[in-house]
Amino acid sequence: MGGQGMVYYTERLKELREENDWTQEQVAQAIGVKREQYRRYETGLNEIKASHIIQFAKLYHVTADYLLGLSDERGGIDTR
Repeated sequence: MGGQGMVYYTERLKELREENDWTQEQVAQAIGVKREQYRRYETGLNEIKASHIIQFAKLYHVTADYLLGLSDERGGIDTR
């Protein structure tokens, strides 16, 4: 698989953020990181932590598989 997964999550993070009309700062605050750290996730400079994948999945109501590019089905997770 190599770097293919990285390309997907960077593109999908940006796409989901823009669909929700959120800034990088707003998303960073929502998951509890600094904007710079989030920017590095979105640009692929830093590998995303597993705990943050879960937070993004909950925030955007998609599956971790969708975020990681393992599926094109957004699905959704129960945030109750």
